[in-house]
Amino acid sequence: MSGPLAWRKASRSNEEGLECVELSVGTADPTYLRDSKDPEGPRLALPRPALASLIHSIKGYGH
Repeated sequence: MSGPLAWRKASRSNEEGLECVELSVGTADPTYLRDSKDPEGPRLALPRPALASLIHSIKGYGH
């Protein structure tokens, strides 16, 4: 990770701010995910194909 990352809150995050996920915004791989309540805390780094797979799995959870 080089330089500062720009972050975007997930559109489906809880409006009360209780369940917020943010993604790094940019063209470089990997994409980073973090908990917006703990911006200096741990980050998950995923290559774009792995992130797409994770999102697909989450959307299909419980079906």
